[in-house]
Amino acid sequence: MAEQFRSILITGATGAIGGALAKNYAARGVTLYLHGRNQPLLDQLAGECRSFGAEVINYNFDLHDIQAVMAWLDKLLSDSPPDLFIANAGMNINIGEDGSGESPEAMAALLDLNVKATLMMTGQVARHMRARGRGQIALMSSLAGFYGLPVTPSYSASKAAVKAYGEALRGWLAPAGVGVTVIMPGYVASSMCHDMPGPKPFMWPPEKAAVVIRRAVERNRARITFPFPLNLGCWFLSVLPPVISGMFLKLFDYGGK
Repeated sequence: MAEQFRSILITGATGAIGGALAKNYAARGVTLYLHGRNQPLLDQLAGECRSFGAEVINYNFDLHDIQAVMAWLDKLLSDSPPDLFIANAGMNINIGEDGSGESPEAMAALLDLNVKATLMMTGQVARHMRARGRGQIALMSSLAGFYGLPVTPSYSASKAAVKAYGEALRGWLAPAGVGVTVIMPGYVASSMCHDMPGPKPFMWPPEKAAVVIRRAVERNRARITFPFPLNLGCWFLSVLPPVISGMFLKLFDYGGK
C-alpha cells in the first residue's frame, strides 16, 4: 500500500523537479517545508501550493553554509519533524565548451552542495527518523551516477556518491521502519539540464518526472530510474568493459574534447 505523507521537506524546491514535486504533493492537510535559492520563484511556488490547500513554510538560505544549515535542521526536526525528506538541491558544472576542464573553485562549490550538504542533512534526518521508528527519505542522484560522463566528471562523481549513500542508508534504516529511495533521473527539462553539454535524448517534462517519483517514493522503492531506454543504456555502461563503455560515450558525443 502506498504511504501518505503529511509533512514534507524539499530542498531545491525552486528547481524544475523540486517545484513539480512540491505542487504534486500540495493538498489540504499537507504541510510543505520548501527550501530554494530563488526567493521570488520560491514565493510564487508557495502561492501555487497554498492554492491547492497546503500549508507552506519557505526557507531561503545558502546550503553551502553547513553550520547554519545543521542548526536550522536541528530546530526543524525538534519542532516539526517531516514524514518525508526529499534531498533535491544540487548543481552541475562541466568541462567547458573548449574542454579545458573544471575550476577548483567550481568543483569545491559543487561538492559542498551535492555531497557534503546533502549527506550531512540526510544523515541528521535519518537519525531522527530512526529514533521515531518511521519516515521516508528520497535522495536525488542521476543516471550519471551509474557511469561517469567525461563532460561532467565532478557532477557524475557527486551523484555516484549520493547513490551509494542512499543504498547504504536503506540497509541501515529498514529494520527501524524508515524507507529510503534513490532517484536517478535522466534528462528532465530545466535550466540546469539545458546548460549541460551533449545531446539530451528522451527528455521528460518535470511534471511527468514528479508523478513517477512520487509513486516510487510512496511505495518505498529502493531505486527509481527513468526514462527508458536511457536508464537501461546508462546501467549497461556500468557493467560493460570500460573500453567498450568509452567507445559508446564517444559514439554518442559524450566523450569530451
